[in-house]
Amino acid sequence: REQTIGGFTQIGAHGTGAGIPSVDDSVVELKVVTPAHGTMVLSADSNPELFRLAKVGLGCLGVVTEVTLRCVPAHKLVEKTFVTSVKEVKRNHADWIRRHKHLRYMWLPATDSVVVVQCDEEGSAVARAAVAEAEAETASRKNGGDTEENALRALLKSNAKSIDLNGQAPDELSPTECRDVLLAHDPLNASWVAAVNRAEAAFWKSNEGVRVGYSDEILGFDCGGQQWVFEVAFPCGTREKPNGWDISYMEELLKLIKKHKIPAPSPIEQRWTSGSSSSMSPCAGPPESLHSWVGIIMYLPEEEGKEALREDVTRAFVEYKRMVEGRLLPRYNAVEHWAKIEIPEDERELRATRARLHARYPIEAFERARREVDPDNVLGGTIVDALFTR
Repeated sequence: REQTIGGFTQIGAHGTGAGIPSVDDSVVELKVVTPAHGTMVLSADSNPELFRLAKVGLGCLGVVTEVTLRCVPAHKLVEKTFVTSVKEVKRNHADWIRRHKHLRYMWLPATDSVVVVQCDEEGSAVARAAVAEAEAETASRKNGGDTEENALRALLKSNAKSIDLNGQAPDELSPTECRDVLLAHDPLNASWVAAVNRAEAAFWKSNEGVRVGYSDEILGFDCGGQQWVFEVAFPCGTREKPNGWDISYMEELLKLIKKHKIPAPSPIEQRWTSGSSSSMSPCAGPPESLHSWVGIIMYLPEEEGKEALREDVTRAFVEYKRMVEGRLLPRYNAVEHWAKIEIPEDERELRATRARLHARYPIEAFERARREVDPDNVLGGTIVDALFTR
């Protein structure tokens, strides 16, 4: 809810839902101020080619001063959250993709658990069924309440003598704060991170259920503390006929983590969108196309005096990211989310990134447009200038 519209649209941000494109596809008109031509109004009827490029213009095709967005009325969603196995996800995934308006998976490395979050508009048949199921489960419980200890907090308490709580009491910490403290204790120890992930799986298992709220409340969630993130998007068929690449990608990623003993924390989040009409969107494609987005993370200790450890985590994340880039991205035709892209320090990796972007996007058309509206590269930035060639 705290996004700025310019940044939210210009880098192809997205929610989740097989029938919902990235947010740039909701832009129906743009007003931009350009160095060469002053103010320009772009739409599907007015300079359509530049409009398709400028909707995800990365700030390079004019300063966006006004956006007209296609919107829907405020509405409530019914959210169902549950934990299941990888086998059950594989068995039900194609059906879930078609059935639910919003779908999100949180994969928990070093466990066989996947947190599934399904959201549908209140009043729809699938939402009514979720509410009825939750009411039946509540009625069948004898104790009528959740009496289990938060598993993340329990792990923190059981290791309280060795973990620096920085003056905080475990009972005062939220689940994500408990996770942050636990991971900061030994973030590069794969066995310890696996134990934290197992505690997170137990936490979600004890918090399965249904809730109802407005969409902006339901779809937002607490990401935790400071972190490195690397998110990619790749095509995976259509909503009616998914080709299975999205699940295969995750299986290969989990095998990579296990084989190389990567201290990969939870969650690895997976979402979906339909295709976007924006030429530079990571999910550019026809509206019926299906695209998956997957983000890997590592959390950074925030306490003072842990600068060296933060540097070690950063190096570990670079290696983790490098492995994903080299082994998975080419195989699945995946590209980086523009908001998560970094300039590789290694020249060979930089060339590979440029080649990947040029193979996926109409870079030459984008560069021609840049030269037309900004011949002196006033609006260029470090990242774009390094990854593209003018």
